[in-house]
Amino acid sequence: MTRGIDIDAPASVVFRWLCQLRVAPYSYDWIDNLGRKSPRTLTPGADSLARGQRLLIAEITDFAPNEHITGRAVSTAERLYGVVAITYRVTPRPSSATRLVVRLLVHEPTRWWHGIRFQLLAWGDLIMMRKQLRTLKALAEQTARDLQPAGSSVPKMSEQRLV
Repeated sequence: MTRGIDIDAPASVVFRWLCQLRVAPYSYDWIDNLGRKSPRTLTPGADSLARGQRLLIAEITDFAPNEHITGRAVSTAERLYGVVAITYRVTPRPSSATRLVVRLLVHEPTRWWHGIRFQLLAWGDLIMMRKQLRTLKALAEQTARDLQPAGSSVPKMSEQRLV
């Protein structure tokens, strides 16, 4: 499963918000954060990544600052979803924009009930990941605006024309 979104913020800002996934899920908090609201400000130290740290349902297996975070589902999540690996990748785009792509690699179903579980995961992920990506987009874009010097204006990707 692959999901992606364009964000009007530098890759470093988007990556910093990805590090916040160690703190909270940033999707539908009432479902996957026990009703607690995901923080709307950056948590100090959340960007100090290390292999073995928890990131949502996964344990970080690899990362490169300002590029990607990759993990494998922890055993409790694997019992529910099967074997899952996840990568969040940020790719710089022109005009200080970024493409954020999330890739879930799920073990191919071998039994009929695994097929049902896979279908439920795919639809559930579509709904939850869409919300997560839109939330991270809004927060990263707000942070990028807050970091701009007063009086400067960088046009949004959607406002730029190709020549």
